[in-house]
Amino acid sequence: MPSKRGFLERLDAGEVVIGDGGFVFALEKRGYVKAGPWTPEAIVEHPEAVRQLHREFLRAGADVMQTFTFYASEDKLENRGNKAAKTHGVSAINEAACDIAREVADEGDCLVAGGVCQTPTYLSGKGKEACQVEFKKQLEVFMKKNVDFLIAEYYEHVEEAEWAVEVCKATGKPTACSLCIGPEGDMHGVSAGDCAVRLVKAGADVVGVNCHFGPIKCLETMRLMKAALDAAGLKCHLMIQPLGYHTPDCGKQGFIDLPEFPFGLEPRICTRWDMHKYARDAYEIGIRFIGGCCGFEPYHIRAISEEFAKERNKLPVGSEKHGMWGDGLKQHTKPWVRARACREYWENLKPASGRPYSSSMSTPSGWGVTAGDKMLEQHADTTTDTEMNEVFEKAKTLEKRPVS
Repeated sequence: MPSKRGFLERLDAGEVVIGDGGFVFALEKRGYVKAGPWTPEAIVEHPEAVRQLHREFLRAGADVMQTFTFYASEDKLENRGNKAAKTHGVSAINEAACDIAREVADEGDCLVAGGVCQTPTYLSGKGKEACQVEFKKQLEVFMKKNVDFLIAEYYEHVEEAEWAVEVCKATGKPTACSLCIGPEGDMHGVSAGDCAVRLVKAGADVVGVNCHFGPIKCLETMRLMKAALDAAGLKCHLMIQPLGYHTPDCGKQGFIDLPEFPFGLEPRICTRWDMHKYARDAYEIGIRFIGGCCGFEPYHIRAISEEFAKERNKLPVGSEKHGMWGDGLKQHTKPWVRARACREYWENLKPASGRPYSSSMSTPSGWGVTAGDKMLEQHADTTTDTEMNEVFEKAKTLEKRPVS
């Protein structure tokens, strides 16, 4: 098999590199991930489910298979009494994730990215050295398995992201870093633009955002990041991997504050046509690593691949039964459905929610709690009834809603 071109090699050539979608949300819906801890022990408990999802993203046109290692740091596996994850251990989980990602990546011209994300150690205020120890434990496996590049992702605080980038770059691997922030910046008040500048100065080859916000908000954040990087005279590649949900009413912390999180978000799901527009808007900003996070299913990634069919001179395998812009609808029995087999129809559609008693916007839960707050101190024991009662009482006070 010929040697694959590297991650930075592709970006340096101006190519669009398409990421995959969201694993923890997709697998939670399928019954393999526990909402709350969101840890990836399914990789050893149900490897066939993870392998299949990788294959679906590959078939949809993804160029990157990101290891299913979200929250697979040793401290997170011990967090809140998550005994199942702790039993398997970080090494076993991360090694299995690398093996499956590589297996599927080698079925196409696809790269493997090792993912490292925020830690409970940071939220508990234990400092730089302790955080970097947690990162290094994960990176040992990624180096052993020789992933193609690293993604330090899902950081609410640019400080922790800088610490992660330092450790990742020390491996010699190309390093991308994405923050889960919106236009207001990180949780400690650092602007989006300053965050980007700091990450490049820390050594990141690619910077951007992922998760917490939908495509529109993430694109807004990326414009701020690019403007700051241009003003500082800093050169780097850009990436974006937003939620697959619309989030116009989100506050600074994003969809976690929405009352619908995490089990009532379906009315907010982006259509495949939203994804066509998102992908094109990202391209016009200058972003070339374009993918998705929570809520992104394979058909969303297929839409991105189809949007760039001309630039990439190819369509994904997953389009064989689909056809561009609903072409297959030309064969539908009903003439009014056949009339929808064109780009103009779908680009101009304003989908109805079908929920006559739902409001169009929600009021986010604005607790103002972030790293350094006592309520975020992490521990390995299961949350006690006393601790839960404290949380319920605070919810009553801050959100003015009944809690049983």
